[in-house]
Amino acid sequence: MSSSSRAADRRAFLIGAGAASLAMTTAVSAQSSDFFPGFKRQMVKTSGTSIHLVTGGQGVPLLLLHGFPETHIAWRKLAPELAKHYSLVIPDLRGYGDSGKPDGGADHAAYAKREMARDMAEVMQQLGHTKFAVASHDRGSRVAHRLAKDYPDRVTRLITADILPTDYVYGHVDRKMATAYYHWFFLIQPAPLPENLIGGAVDAYLKNNMGSLMPGVIEPAAYAEYLRVMRDPAAIHGACEDYRAAAGIDLGHDAADRDKKIACPVLVLWGEKGFVGTYDVVNIWQDYAATVEGKAMPSGHFVPEQAPEAMLAEILRFCPTTG
Repeated sequence: MSSSSRAADRRAFLIGAGAASLAMTTAVSAQSSDFFPGFKRQMVKTSGTSIHLVTGGQGVPLLLLHGFPETHIAWRKLAPELAKHYSLVIPDLRGYGDSGKPDGGADHAAYAKREMARDMAEVMQQLGHTKFAVASHDRGSRVAHRLAKDYPDRVTRLITADILPTDYVYGHVDRKMATAYYHWFFLIQPAPLPENLIGGAVDAYLKNNMGSLMPGVIEPAAYAEYLRVMRDPAAIHGACEDYRAAAGIDLGHDAADRDKKIACPVLVLWGEKGFVGTYDVVNIWQDYAATVEGKAMPSGHFVPEQAPEAMLAEILRFCPTTG
């Protein structure tokens, strides 16, 4: 297929996705609200989009960032206890959940981790949090990595969960990596191929990602919420754009400041039953951050949902509860 044909297909998909997204409405379902009783739900306008989030608790500010194919509800099991110690901000990343889903542009720049990190910096500023700690998982950890580098005077502590740095992953692709991370190469294909394939079988695709954890780890209500938001064609496209940006513009940003290490203390967590744990995680991250410690969690990839008590203990240990 020619590049002009692909561009035409992409434009047609985006027009259709936008119409479908509007038709589905941006109102949050009552079921979604049930995951964070007592928390405040709101939309915060940033310079690039609108971010849907919940806030709750009192104390030192702590930002919680989710991964793919999840939303902010990935933190539902930790939030009640964390709220006893921290002022929590739990958003949907741009392109995910009920947050805005802007067009990525020809170079996917709207989904560069720099832009997604800017959303979070602006959200925290608007909520009155000048300095804050960040705990994150999966794609959220990639946003958090860039957030800590671009805003070193604001991020006080960083926790990542079950990732290796993006440029390290792309720089060490082998059969093992490509097999485990096949979706990195599927989701970056030109629109609308992956969008159409996923959109034609959303339930099957989600269950391929998390079905083995149902219903014990991911309970029916949580799965129903993940399915609700993923059925929005704009959400499928937003997730694909996140991965497309990672394979392109993000690598350029990473290369430009590769010699600049994360300044704040970093805790890297990983699932001992997952793929990331087959690497020397702490040693790898020491090349990216000035101060690193790490620990395996009794889980697979979905650390906040599979090992909430263990992750809670590490957050409480690592992130001070007083300013």
